[in-house]
Amino acid sequence: MAMPCAGPVRSRRHRPVPLHAHAIEDLRFIRETMQNAASFTAVPGWGGVAMGLTAVGTALVAPRPIHTKAWLLIWIAAALVAFAVGAFAVYLKARRAGTPILAQFGRKFLLTLFPPLVAGAAISCGVFAASVDRLLPGIWLLLYGVGVLSAGSFSVRVVPVMGMCFMLAGAVALFCPAAWANAVMGAGFGGLHILFGAIIARRYGG
Repeated sequence: MAMPCAGPVRSRRHRPVPLHAHAIEDLRFIRETMQNAASFTAVPGWGGVAMGLTAVGTALVAPRPIHTKAWLLIWIAAALVAFAVGAFAVYLKARRAGTPILAQFGRKFLLTLFPPLVAGAAISCGVFAASVDRLLPGIWLLLYGVGVLSAGSFSVRVVPVMGMCFMLAGAVALFCPAAWANAVMGAGFGGLHILFGAIIARRYGG
């Protein structure tokens, strides 16, 4: 009896993966990489604590606000010292993590942070010339908060929260008596930097 003929043997070779599947996988990888980069922060925790301690120390030794020029010069000097401390801390943290400071999100963070600070300096000159120095602590806190909040969109979640707290402190400070200026500055720039600096140091590696 004749054996039935076997049907054609199907090829066991794997079908090529469609091109669009490769593209989707590449897009997924790029998105995850960008999300990871965006969540990394070079914002220094312990550096923020040091900036806060600088503000607290300045609040304790600064003259009363009635001595306008001396008060203003001391707080400007304190701001420059705090800026230098913060910049050095950012450099150390970024170097330790192997992340260039001027990488995509670092560059966006800095470019978003500085315009409100420059605006604050310009407004401060006008306020000082108009002899309404009582408003300076509120303006400084408010615009610093705007910068941190905006720049924080390129960092971890706690950074924009810190910015909102600075803005709230600045809004309150605008209605405080002039005699409270040192206390307001110490509580705002000192207390908030110390609080959030400790949080960042604990959760995000120093």
